[in-house]
Amino acid sequence: MLALVAVTGVWGLTFVQVKDAVALYPVFAFLALRFGIAALALAPPSITRVRGIGRGGLGAAVFAGLLLAVGYALQTFGLERTTVSSAGFVTGMYVVLTPLIALAVYRMHVAPAAWGGVALATIGLAMLAGVHGGSLVGDVLVLGGAAVYSLQIVVMERYAQLYDPLAFTFVEMLAAAVGLGVCALPHLAVPRGWTVWGALFVTGIFASALAFLIQMWAQQRTSATRTALVFTLEPVFAAGFGYWLAGDRLGPIGALGCAVIMLGIVLAEPVAADVLVRLLRRPAAS
Repeated sequence: MLALVAVTGVWGLTFVQVKDAVALYPVFAFLALRFGIAALALAPPSITRVRGIGRGGLGAAVFAGLLLAVGYALQTFGLERTTVSSAGFVTGMYVVLTPLIALAVYRMHVAPAAWGGVALATIGLAMLAGVHGGSLVGDVLVLGGAAVYSLQIVVMERYAQLYDPLAFTFVEMLAAAVGLGVCALPHLAVPRGWTVWGALFVTGIFASALAFLIQMWAQQRTSATRTALVFTLEPVFAAGFGYWLAGDRLGPIGALGCAVIMLGIVLAEPVAADVLVRLLRRPAAS
């Protein structure tokens, strides 16, 4: 559990680092290098396993990687336009959206608590949108990224158990790097300065490649529900680092909006965990 908390803390810290980095370096180029570094880090233990996942695994991993690329692009462009704290809490809404995505894609029944979580999170988002330090456009872009993350989670939870997780994630990271790299071609240049390189190192190695390995190791030793509950701490870490390192001052209304979003996330979290467990038990052909 402590390993998962550490991973979640790193994810919270990266909101500050990424916001500073993309102020100096183009978003698509930064993300392409981030996932390229993650793929390189995963390559040594993974590359010999790739053949074993077959065409079906390759196709699923590439699709998951492209979803990851879209999600991170939306989140990062939104982070440019809003505060670290707002971006962290809005990103956390993927927990609220996951049951709804499962309902839309697989027509799975979801408990009423999920709708309550959506209602609370929407109210909190509306409160955040009125905060002077944030931006409605930025928050909406981050929300779009959270929705794509939810779709990616549902897709991966549904099919990734069929394939070797290390090889699958390597291909996923590589696909994200290639997709983002194509978008970054007009802006590719060698990064300069520790702000950009430091963010690339932390996000590529720790927040992507190493975080996945720790998550895989920890999930073999704890339940999906407890894992999901730990991951709801990400917005809290993002808000803390935003306050201490980025100077975020949301004021009473913004803080209350974050609290309401967090309440919605906590309310929907058991429903999201239950949905993922039910996805694991469904036959792959359905």
